[in-house]
Amino acid sequence: MKIKILFGIAFWTLLLLAGCNRDDISFDSPSQLLRFSTDTVFCDTVYNQMRSETYAVKVYNNEDKDILIPEIKLEGGANSLYKINVDGKVGTHFEKVALRKKDSLYVFVEIAPTATVPEAIAEDKVIFKTPAGEQKVTLFSVVQDAEYFIKTDTNPNIISENTTWTNNKAKIIFGDLTVAEGKTLTMEKGTKVYFRKNSGMNFAKNSSLDVKGALGEEVIFRGDRSDTKYDTLPANWNGIKMEEGSLLKMNYARVFGGNVGLQLKKNDATINNSIFHTFQNVGIYAIHSTQFTANNVVMNNCGEADLAIASGGTYNLNYCTLANYWNLNPSMSAVGIYATNGWENEKGEIEVADPTLNVNNSIIYGDVPDMITFTKVGTSGNFNATFKNSLLKFTSNSGLNPDNSNIRNEDPKFQNYFTQKMNLRIKEGSPALKKGTNLNTNVTATDIAGKTRTYPATLGAYQ
Repeated sequence: MKIKILFGIAFWTLLLLAGCNRDDISFDSPSQLLRFSTDTVFCDTVYNQMRSETYAVKVYNNEDKDILIPEIKLEGGANSLYKINVDGKVGTHFEKVALRKKDSLYVFVEIAPTATVPEAIAEDKVIFKTPAGEQKVTLFSVVQDAEYFIKTDTNPNIISENTTWTNNKAKIIFGDLTVAEGKTLTMEKGTKVYFRKNSGMNFAKNSSLDVKGALGEEVIFRGDRSDTKYDTLPANWNGIKMEEGSLLKMNYARVFGGNVGLQLKKNDATINNSIFHTFQNVGIYAIHSTQFTANNVVMNNCGEADLAIASGGTYNLNYCTLANYWNLNPSMSAVGIYATNGWENEKGEIEVADPTLNVNNSIIYGDVPDMITFTKVGTSGNFNATFKNSLLKFTSNSGLNPDNSNIRNEDPKFQNYFTQKMNLRIKEGSPALKKGTNLNTNVTATDIAGKTRTYPATLGAYQ
């Protein structure tokens, strides 16, 4: 027994000594310049008093010895809008940072800015000082001033008076923001509206949304994560819901990256010169809309449908481009237009009515064989659809019977239908060239990019 105890003591003593020897490392001063994964960190647009996501810079030691970096610091010091994390410690100034040979360490960067002007540039540098020389990594971000609308248990987050938003501050919405019954929210050109996850806007009965964007100064609706990758991801916010009797007038808006972009219910809506893309379910969901008109509207990349129509109502599409090349979940239908004559209301009752769809000088095209589908509720009911001078993708099983003024199942040859660099203008040789007619309306006299249409015009939203 004593021998076993002695062997045990000897074993653990040797193990302890070996461990101590491994940690007994000699660090020298660097004799070469450090190497970095990047020389500039671009933090995407951030908002007043909101912390950004974390970015990383990797620092490499290419030498055959363990080194001690004498100093790492933010050039702006304690007054910098940025914070850095070096080797697990947060601050603005670090000394004697160890880095083993042929190894690397991370410097994490984030910004929590303050803003006093609508938009400004925040720049700083991370400085690395060694005997081999001084090196810098530039930090760069756009900072926007912001106004916050936050729903809490004590704040229902309701706009109870007629209100106008301008572009002087970004609007950041937490939870649901509601416009009260009978009130109007006007958004001037260049207004930016950003939503936190699971947030949205609700418009009560008989309220109004008037979006007054302009070419190059569009009104933006999107999630509040402005990093480039979020431009092509859905489900970052919920959507805009408009209740019975409400009124929508929208000109030059860009709406993207949510669950359902716009939900209309028994109301009037006119949408001109606007882009909807990248929604988990539907770009626009219209339930028994009294009168819905879209001119020069572009839609793409929606999981179920670009435009979904339920129950009755009249829907007019003029010089619109409805593409759908959804590729995030192949089990989803990804059509251009989905229509049904039924809708289940809040009481659980099925409201059945025949929707009427009029499509003129438009393009409806994408990956699936039938880009326009109709589901009938009950034994009666119709989908009253009229197509004129449009390019459509459908099969004989769709039940559609457009007249001979339309182009069937021919690739429109979009410039680029991928959302990363989406450009739904068409290429030379497209069958959509010189097929459009004059609708004699001011809004369709020019295309979504402000270019005057010459007739016969190009089909879709772009001349």
